[in-house]
Amino acid sequence: MKISTETSPLHSAPRTQASSTSGAGPSSFSSALAAATSQTPSARPADFTSMTRQEMTDWMNEQIRTGKMSLDGGAPFMGMTMKISVETGQPVDMATDTTRINFIEKARLGIEGARSLNHQKLAERLQRAMDRMHRSQGQAIGGDVRS
Repeated sequence: MKISTETSPLHSAPRTQASSTSGAGPSSFSSALAAATSQTPSARPADFTSMTRQEMTDWMNEQIRTGKMSLDGGAPFMGMTMKISVETGQPVDMATDTTRINFIEKARLGIEGARSLNHQKLAERLQRAMDRMHRSQGQAIGGDVRS
């Protein structure tokens, strides 16, 4: 095997490095992330009594992304956003589903159902989710369903 020291036209073009001037944009992941999060619209209080499943999912993802809620804390909300078609047995696409849902009432009914099945841990998770919705919505919690 013979190794040539000649330059190939494919590799003879000079390499240039991207400019890092201030007008060129973010130069690191952290600055890109900061720029992206600063462009997020200001959060207004969510109305959990009239939301689509997509709006609930967006709210939940925002809570997780900003560190206000853990993934485990989001599990009850994920469960509340699931919808299966009776006709097909398949999940209903939330992007096209415009049905407005009272998620506070849905959580309350879930707590009742969990208690009737003697599933205390599920009832507690749903209670924490409902408490979070009340806090986030800025309402005083009207009644304690734990009694």
